[in-house]
Amino acid sequence: MVKYEPDPLGRAFAALADSTRRAMLAQLYENESASVSEIAKRHPISLPAVMKHLDVLAGAGLILRAKTGRTVTCRPNPEPMEEARRWLDQYQRFWTRSLDRLAQLMEEDR
Repeated sequence: MVKYEPDPLGRAFAALADSTRRAMLAQLYENESASVSEIAKRHPISLPAVMKHLDVLAGAGLILRAKTGRTVTCRPNPEPMEEARRWLDQYQRFWTRSLDRLAQLMEEDR
């Protein structure tokens, strides 16, 4: 279970550390929204376990929930994912530059 993380980016990465939650989030991005029972059908875990995973995703801000009558619908919230992508982009640029320099050095040695 994910412990409380005060940093929003930390909460997002902690929530995404679990493969079941990543699969649930991918399912929501695929369909734009789904009820809790629709999400549960695709996972071999109990409904209470599905609810706990959705609680973690909601706590990290990765999903938004709405209740209509007895049906709870979830949809993805792209803002935390965009923040994570921006953070990861820094490292992509670093590694791209480093690997480009390595390739250049390798070519010079030929």
